[in-house]
Amino acid sequence: MEYSEQEQIRREALSKLRELGIEPYPAALYPVDTTTAQITREYDPEKGNFQEVCIAGRLMSRRIMGAASFGELQDETGRIQIYVKRDEICPGEDKTMYNTVWKKLMDIGDIIGIRGFAFITQTGQLSIHAKELTLLSKSLRVLPIVKEADGVVHDAVSDPEFRYRQRYVDLIVNPQVKDVFIKRAKIIATMREYFNEAGCLEVETPILQSIPGGATARPFITHHNALDIDMYMRIANELYLKRLIVGGYNGVYEFAKDFRNEGMDKTHNPEFTCMEIYVAYKDYFWMMEFVEKMLCKIAVAVNGTTKVDIAGNEVDFGGTYRRLPILDAIKEYAGVDVKGMGVDELRKVCKDLKIEIEPSMGVGKLIDAIVGEYVEKNLVQPTFLIDYPVEMSPLTKRHRSDPALTERFELFVCGKELCNAYSELNDPVDQLERFEDQARLKSKGDDEAMFIDYDFVRALEYGMPPTSGLGMGIDRLTMFMTGQTAIQDVLFFPMMRPEKIVRKEEKEEQQ
Repeated sequence: MEYSEQEQIRREALSKLRELGIEPYPAALYPVDTTTAQITREYDPEKGNFQEVCIAGRLMSRRIMGAASFGELQDETGRIQIYVKRDEICPGEDKTMYNTVWKKLMDIGDIIGIRGFAFITQTGQLSIHAKELTLLSKSLRVLPIVKEADGVVHDAVSDPEFRYRQRYVDLIVNPQVKDVFIKRAKIIATMREYFNEAGCLEVETPILQSIPGGATARPFITHHNALDIDMYMRIANELYLKRLIVGGYNGVYEFAKDFRNEGMDKTHNPEFTCMEIYVAYKDYFWMMEFVEKMLCKIAVAVNGTTKVDIAGNEVDFGGTYRRLPILDAIKEYAGVDVKGMGVDELRKVCKDLKIEIEPSMGVGKLIDAIVGEYVEKNLVQPTFLIDYPVEMSPLTKRHRSDPALTERFELFVCGKELCNAYSELNDPVDQLERFEDQARLKSKGDDEAMFIDYDFVRALEYGMPPTSGLGMGIDRLTMFMTGQTAIQDVLFFPMMRPEKIVRKEEKEEQQ
């Protein structure tokens, strides 16, 4: 690999450190006993606490002034100033540690350890007076320099391509990014607590599946060499979780990595995290209330309030959400009553509404297209779209008062779907017929239509109790709760096009 001038200088420093007998990557335990945040929060000069501290972190700045220096150390919790005096870290005749190692061979980005004590400088800044300095890891690449003066950030690292591809650097130079992922962890922890308190069991189901089911999506295909069969990365975990309800569990849930071989944009990543939960002896009415209470609890846990700013909209996750039948929503926002329409009539409606459609689309996808174009953008506050047509919901129980509809809802917030839920279909005969309808769509070219899962039908034939199920995208929920507008900002390592790294030898061959 071809190195920049600064990278070459750092590699030379690495060699010189070893020549001095200093291991740049020591294996020994370093006994960190506090954090910058704890010192900042609890230091009291009158109490004289933190007089013996051991901290470690990354060197983020340095100002050398002869026999004394100031620097800034950043750990997981924040930054703190350090004061390094030559005669303190080199009390004997040998001043190599200060004059050579600290001043010449250490660089911004190096990970160091400091033993010393907390004090307030003459300018009133809390600092750590170093009594001992240890190099823990030499940095060979130059960090982008971000400066802050009078509360204004200069030279911020904001290029998305760089930030998403080198998230490790993004986390170093943009420490506020860490807060998003801390909140993501809190969201998941809050959900787990809520589900566990409801008596549900967290489980794990297969990622590699012989039949991808539980959703309408294009799967990733791989090959199992030992069995010599094609397998699929799961697009959803629904059918396996419902098998467990058949087996006798009253409530199960899973935080699952799902994979859909589809496009990428600001709200979709081919690999994503979905939570699905199934509770026996419940219906979709119960699930709507369950979701309302859960989202209220999450908003308060993460932000301290039920009100969250999402793309400039103040969204309130507290209280009761609007329940809007999907066909009524189309009538309200598109001005067309599509109830009872077949494929040909819906095609004409889409043409009149100037909605692009594909020849393979059936009733379900045509209605979905209308909703996507005319309805969703109007649903800013949390709104349950309910009572979907049967054709849109192959795994959902028919509506108790209208067999042409199903007991299904999707929750929309700021024009985006947040979750999908049903009163689950537990009639095995009806389920097989729905699968067969999907198979016919697949034969007409719909590569997102479901496969027939005969084993799942067999499970239903043993009897599944009335059940309500819910699927919720954790990535999108995190976007909403943290005010992010791109899914890439809530994933540590979003999907990216392969990066071409040209090594020095390859470059010479090309020339």
